[in-house]
Amino acid sequence: MDQAIRNAETLLEALSYIRQFRNRLIVIKLGGSAMEEPDALKATLQDVVFMATVGLWPIIVHGGGKPIDRAMAESGLKPRKVLGRRYTDDETLAIVVRVLLKEINADLEAQVRQLGGRAIGSHLGSLQCLFGEKLMLPGPDGAPIDLGRVGKVTRIDGDLLRDFCEAGIVPLIPSLAIDADGGWLNVNADTAAAAVAGMLQAEKLVLLTDTPGILADRNNPDSLIASLNMARCQELIQQKVIDEGMIPKVEACFDSLRAGVKKTHIVDGRVRHSLLLEIYTDRGIGTEIVL
Repeated sequence: MDQAIRNAETLLEALSYIRQFRNRLIVIKLGGSAMEEPDALKATLQDVVFMATVGLWPIIVHGGGKPIDRAMAESGLKPRKVLGRRYTDDETLAIVVRVLLKEINADLEAQVRQLGGRAIGSHLGSLQCLFGEKLMLPGPDGAPIDLGRVGKVTRIDGDLLRDFCEAGIVPLIPSLAIDADGGWLNVNADTAAAAVAGMLQAEKLVLLTDTPGILADRNNPDSLIASLNMARCQELIQQKVIDEGMIPKVEACFDSLRAGVKKTHIVDGRVRHSLLLEIYTDRGIGTEIVL
């Protein structure tokens, strides 16, 4: 009986958040260990089904770095990074498209449906909603560096995404965009999710990561910083508290906030039900970043 009462109290705690976020868009970036660990992935997708059931409108944007690396190794190709980005030639692009669409995207759709939810992915061609152009990064001398078939999102089919969400269907979007000639572009999943959230004016952007959030001391999980604004994040970047792989995630949060997203969250996707804990409880478990 005590456990049943605690369960009821948890539901009551969630009630105000369910009301607050009903019919609001939330963009969730899924990648890394959150996709590699089956139990963590199942818990995340259960959270997404719960959100859609109680009236929130979740959209998943996913990458697939580790499976792509494995597929390239099986094909005898070595990943090549340029300024931290995967150089994407035609051979690499073919593998990226196959892994993201035919393997990961199709599997996510099947799992959501097995959990009782409704989802639609891009693997059958029914949901191509990211459009972009080639991304050229400035080199050390200021000259542009060609990354091959790497792109950035310049436009989305927002009406299509909203239609699915309003119908209770979760869109599953791989980090691929279509260029003006109808060809594929490989897009960083964090920046793709930020673009989708910003262009839709989403309530929240949630980046699922392999750490508890932003730590004051990376060697101490108990040093989690629960809330930051952009100015404080910039200070922590200069102090190298935020560095390496966390910087692109923080910058993706900046981009979405500047575009009108109300709050962004960096959350440990390895923790079971981390999405529900961050969004529907008073405590939360990750780091929120606001303007």
